[in-house]
Amino acid sequence: MIKRPGRLVLLGRSLGYSLSPQFQNAALQAAELPLRYETLDVPASALDETLEQLAADEAAGNVTIPYKGRVFEACDRLTALAQRVGAVNTFWFERGELVGDNTDVHGFDIAARQLLQSEPRNITVGLLGAGGAAAAVIAAVSCWPGSKVHVVNRTASRATALCARFSSIASVSDVGTINREADLVVNATSVGLRDDDIPVDPALLRRSASILDLVYRRGETQLVRVARACGLRAADGLAMLVEQGAAAFERWFGFSPDRDAMWRSVRF
Repeated sequence: MIKRPGRLVLLGRSLGYSLSPQFQNAALQAAELPLRYETLDVPASALDETLEQLAADEAAGNVTIPYKGRVFEACDRLTALAQRVGAVNTFWFERGELVGDNTDVHGFDIAARQLLQSEPRNITVGLLGAGGAAAAVIAAVSCWPGSKVHVVNRTASRATALCARFSSIASVSDVGTINREADLVVNATSVGLRDDDIPVDPALLRRSASILDLVYRRGETQLVRVARACGLRAADGLAMLVEQGAAAFERWFGFSPDRDAMWRSVRF
């Protein structure tokens, strides 16, 4: 039997933009669970101390930028998927041990299928970024038959290290190759989170390409707006966010949340 968490939190920095409290609290209310999901904006120097306190509270929760890697390293146990991704976005404590999982993989897979409106196979993915979210994307794509990933990142060494872990399907590339070859372009960077910058020019992509921007904002991101103006199918990261949150809820409580309640809480 799963033990109910004593506390639910989101660990990260500058969390004012996050919609996770809205849909997680809606799910908790719908399930009549007497908990509140809270944000913890934690300085890097205080992360270890915070994890100790969360262990004492028998807490569970999510992890976002910039701590997915550090929490991964701090875990006593990891699910097989978290080990494969190399990042943790969902955690809980069992008998005092910190357990890490990664539900971003599931969230991305659902969001991509909704956007593509088909079973993904033989897809060339152009991936912008090489952090924890990017690793989750590649882990999902590795289950799509015949598919491959071209990775572009500002710091080439990080892209090289990421691709080395998924060498059967991922390779370091450049924007020109993505423009020519990508069926699906995924923005796994923070570009566009707080401004209208875009990481790639949709006008240069193939006319049949789709864009999934893992960034989400109130209203469409600039990348999504420009892509749709160019006639491309595009979506932001809201579907991934809600679906990874629903999967996390299942890990914490052992049953599925009310997704309708979750979605109603974040409709703009």
